[in-house]
Amino acid sequence: MTASFSAPRPALRLALVLLCATGLGACNATQRLSEIGSGPGISHIANPQAAPGYQPVSLPMPAPQIGMREPNSLWRTGARAFFKDQRASRVGDIMTVVIQIDDRAQINNTTSRARENSESAGLPSFFGLGDNLARAIDPDLDPANLAEVSSASGSRGTGQINRQERIELQVAALITDVLPNGNLVIQGRQEVRVNHELRELTIVGVIRPEDISSANAISYEKIAEARISYGGRGQITDVQQPRYGQQLFDIIMPF
Repeated sequence: MTASFSAPRPALRLALVLLCATGLGACNATQRLSEIGSGPGISHIANPQAAPGYQPVSLPMPAPQIGMREPNSLWRTGARAFFKDQRASRVGDIMTVVIQIDDRAQINNTTSRARENSESAGLPSFFGLGDNLARAIDPDLDPANLAEVSSASGSRGTGQINRQERIELQVAALITDVLPNGNLVIQGRQEVRVNHELRELTIVGVIRPEDISSANAISYEKIAEARISYGGRGQITDVQQPRYGQQLFDIIMPF
């Protein structure tokens, strides 16, 4: 004789979620314990293409153009300048990305709705049996007023958004790839540690060589498919974040 026990599926799922959350918390706790007294560690410089999860950029490209050689001409077909251009143009070259974000948004929205309905229905005569049918149901029933329905509804909503963001940064980016149409793929990362707080700035995108200024710099609004991230980690950031248990409770709590 064998006995078997199967836990309810909701309880089993909750246990798995708690187990995963505990594992993530343990990994984070181990990293934090290793940084006691020294603060977050700065990562080493590495080849972006060798980083885990790196994916080369693939975009629609025009048909390649075959350049014609002209031995008696000083001008090279496809060249963008007569003299040598000192701006970044090859894989491994470095350029400066200027980030100046001054974003403001203010929205006020008010909605109001009201509706009132009234319906009535009667059956004065039903194949000549209206009175007999009414007496069979209820002697005091009036066939002309069998049903009367009325309803009223109203709603009112108010919303307001007032947001202001201002970021002024400069970061050196590295050209990681040159696309067939001449556009450049750039990737930059900057880490600054002050006491026990590490600030991270990353930027990835695609640019045109023509948009690079003579100072070998480009503004962020000229970067296509731009991905800009500015954040940090450390003691101050850790205090501002809720605990893992609280975040898990907010996700699974239905009320």
